[in-house]
Amino acid sequence: MKIVSTIEEVRAQVKEWRKEGLTVGFVPTMGYLHEGHASLIDAAGENDKVVVSIFVNPMQFGPNEDLDSYPRDLEHDAKICREHGADLIFHPTPQEMYGESFYSYVDMNVLTEELCGLSRPIHFRGVCTVVAKLFNIVTPDKAYFGQKDAQQLAVIKRMVKDLNMPLAIVGCPIVREEDGLAKSSRNTYLSAEERKAALVLSRAVFLGKKMAGEGERDAEKILAAMREEIEKEPLAKIDYVKMVDLETMQQVKVIEEGILTAIAVYIGKTRLIDNFMIEK
Repeated sequence: MKIVSTIEEVRAQVKEWRKEGLTVGFVPTMGYLHEGHASLIDAAGENDKVVVSIFVNPMQFGPNEDLDSYPRDLEHDAKICREHGADLIFHPTPQEMYGESFYSYVDMNVLTEELCGLSRPIHFRGVCTVVAKLFNIVTPDKAYFGQKDAQQLAVIKRMVKDLNMPLAIVGCPIVREEDGLAKSSRNTYLSAEERKAALVLSRAVFLGKKMAGEGERDAEKILAAMREEIEKEPLAKIDYVKMVDLETMQQVKVIEEGILTAIAVYIGKTRLIDNFMIEK
């Protein structure tokens, strides 16, 4: 496994692989990898070669968000990548990705106007721009994203479709701790008390999923029950609890196939997300 930091090095390596007729799978990450990321690298192993990018993208962080404190540990990340069969790590600097001045952005409306897009208004412009750049650099056959970031997954799928990008996007299931908490690099921010309180997210998600599975079709009844569950936890502060169409990310009132029920909750100062889907 090689670790490179320049666009030129990535392109040179991928060019060699293409000469050999090899397929390339790609896992974009912000690093501080955990079992969720490892599952994406494992899934990408269906390709001949696997590239993992590790880049904390400043463009997708707002002015009062956790860019400076976001956990970073390249040695730890490289160990996980190596153990799970990655062939190349791309670990660029912001300077390498954006240069001295940068004027071009990939933006989207509709899908980015709900859920995380409401509370983090610049976030998805930053995500779309960096992912489009990474796709252009790596030129993968397939790219792998976790379903925990369900809105991001939907946005990336739409961007690839709308811009006729020649690759497939693969969504991979949420990976959870034994007690149910969705794996997240931001879980490291939680104190012992907050870590226990954070289980309210998965409890609410499992409750909503159970109600839907038992035949409840009124979205507001499910969402009200989920909010009530979250509000039982004193350390929890709701950002949103919503049910949306999986393709458009617009709110729905009645459950049909192809819906996403997503939550964002602050536990202390840490914002965590979770969800469940009913796919078509």
